[in-house]
Amino acid sequence: MKKILLSVAVLATSVAAQAQERTFGFNQGDVLLEGSLQANSEDNKLETVKTSEFNFTPKAGYFINDNFAVGLGLNFGSAKIENYSDVVADRNTQKANNVGFEVFGRYYFMDLNRFQPYGEVGIGYNSLGGEISRYDEATSTTITRDLDKTNRFGVNATLGINYFVTPKIAVNFALSNVIGFNSSKMDTPNAKATTDFYANINNFNNFFDTATFGLTFKL
Repeated sequence: MKKILLSVAVLATSVAAQAQERTFGFNQGDVLLEGSLQANSEDNKLETVKTSEFNFTPKAGYFINDNFAVGLGLNFGSAKIENYSDVVADRNTQKANNVGFEVFGRYYFMDLNRFQPYGEVGIGYNSLGGEISRYDEATSTTITRDLDKTNRFGVNATLGINYFVTPKIAVNFALSNVIGFNSSKMDTPNAKATTDFYANINNFNNFFDTATFGLTFKL
């Protein structure tokens, strides 16, 4: 009889433990891998200007409990603006690039089965640089000069949601930067910092106007 009761107790404990493991969403000890890729290209023939942009933001996080993860994100981006005017003197090409990192904390505040909404706060640093090339008629050569580098520091809060396509793969919608503080300063002597604080409360009315999309993997 004691053996039967012991077996029932072990079975009940096992079932309870399995019930705590959610089919969709995250559990303590899970690893989150996430990334978004943005690319854009436009050719304005009226203004004879071509623009192209690229941005990649991978992230990795570790869940210290079922709802809260801490992690590190990276950011790599580039942009190019080319003026191909018929007026030779107006032709120029500007290139910009940025690289940065972010430490973040993410909290999933509601479990809606496949839908897992979250809030995230990140502290990040970015370095922006670039160059500009212009055709010089006097020497019939292209002159290129580097643009001053800018260092940027920020604290930003974001709302988002994961939609789990499978128990291990989700589509991520980063809906809106709700509130944040940023400071930037050019890497030149006697340069002064520029700071800004924003609160985009209005984005509650138009989330998808500012949404970014990516993929989330649970390991």
